[in-house]
Amino acid sequence: MGIEVNKRAIGGFVTAINERRIEDFPAYLHLDVIDHNKIIFGEEDAPGAAFEGFRQQLAAFGEFEVVIDGLVAEDDEVVARLTVSGSQTAPHPRSAEPTRRAFSVEQIWVFTVRDGKVAEIRAVADRLGMFLQLGWDWPTED
Repeated sequence: MGIEVNKRAIGGFVTAINERRIEDFPAYLHLDVIDHNKIIFGEEDAPGAAFEGFRQQLAAFGEFEVVIDGLVAEDDEVVARLTVSGSQTAPHPRSAEPTRRAFSVEQIWVFTVRDGKVAEIRAVADRLGMFLQLGWDWPTED
């Protein structure tokens, strides 16, 4: 697959997130996708765990938006510079009671794309900024 095809896959996935089309995620993510990012619920790097992680994230944030600020691609990797924002309106694995507070942070996601779908996700995020803005306790484990 070409670089532009890989970038379009990431754009489609982000659009599906923003439109809360969880049922469309398999069109963009391999069913055994590995998500190395622990911010969602501290899940292990188990194949397919990303689906539940994104589902829980969207369920907890009544408002949730991922804005692509830039994409850089080479071979099978696409790096996305993002602004991620939302407001916690429901329970989240990191905060059982909704804080009703908003957050907006920069994140960098690195996607490995195979056959036009995401096979792996790695991320670097302003986790401290997000936790402080939401009023969440800093995790003592994971």
